[in-house]
Amino acid sequence: MKHVTYAEKSLLIGNAAADLLIQYARLISERGGSDVVTVRAIGTDGNSVDASFLLNQATVLMVESASTDASEPDNHEVVEYLHNRVEELNRPFEPPTQE
Repeated sequence: MKHVTYAEKSLLIGNAAADLLIQYARLISERGGSDVVTVRAIGTDGNSVDASFLLNQATVLMVESASTDASEPDNHEVVEYLHNRVEELNRPFEPPTQE
């Protein structure tokens, strides 16, 4: 699990989701885009929450390691989405071929 800090609020999110979230935020910032990504997290009170992150060029996001015995929230769908978006944005641009 990792602490993800956004807008002065820290949440616990699974490793894969946290790592992909910050990678995706960097890629979006570089390309001048934006997206909203919602993940399951554990709030400061220990309760499960759905947290929506607005990612754009102004996003300030920090991911840091955490020591906890808590189970990671299920984020398999968002991990797949983030993985696909990161892969897509990392692909080199190939102009369409003209026939």
